[in-house]
Amino acid sequence: MAKSYDYQSAFDIIGPVMMGPSSSHTAGAVKIGNSARAVLGDVPKSLEIRYYESFAKTHQGHGTDVAVVGGAMGYSTFDNR
Repeated sequence: MAKSYDYQSAFDIIGPVMMGPSSSHTAGAVKIGNSARAVLGDVPKSLEIRYYESFAKTHQGHGTDVAVVGGAMGYSTFDNR
């Protein structure tokens, strides 16, 4: 069964506990992926991710792409895989 999240605001998703390379591009992305998984109820079979603004230019170099997929797979911000 999927974990349920009770978020009150975007700041509950984009929190201060994070792993690099760029914490602003990874921790929030993991938590967004976690939220997507909670909404879907399971690991998605596929994802279509669109990046905008600074993420569009830097998502691969900063690890945002890996972070959001890891979050959707159920990894936490503390997971160093």
